[in-house]
Amino acid sequence: MSEIITSSSSADALSSVDLSGQIQIADEVIAAIASTAVLEADGVAGMAGYFSGDIAGKLSRKKNAKGVTLRMEDGKVYISVEIVAKSGVILQDVAKDVQQKVKTAIETMTGFTANEVNVHITGLVA
Repeated sequence: MSEIITSSSSADALSSVDLSGQIQIADEVIAAIASTAVLEADGVAGMAGYFSGDIAGKLSRKKNAKGVTLRMEDGKVYISVEIVAKSGVILQDVAKDVQQKVKTAIETMTGFTANEVNVHITGLVA
């Protein structure tokens, strides 16, 4: 039986896959899944950090995970996302849509339970 575990190091996350071994999913992968799901929600302009002047951050391979923090406990994911919303939207509706999309994406793609999805709206853009 395979066991799925996460690792905070992408180097540690590389694993051989066989029918009796472990499958490791790096925290960065889970964060990227969450980030992609956030950007699919109506009313989201982007993730926090995309609108800064940080050129190095914009060019980084990890930019999809910017604005995402997570922790794992007993196969459950606790995640927080920081978003910038579009002006003129109902912010509670946007946040609820983000929560649902992130929860569904993480649970579908990883098999983990998304126990908590916190949405922090840090800005508005026109």
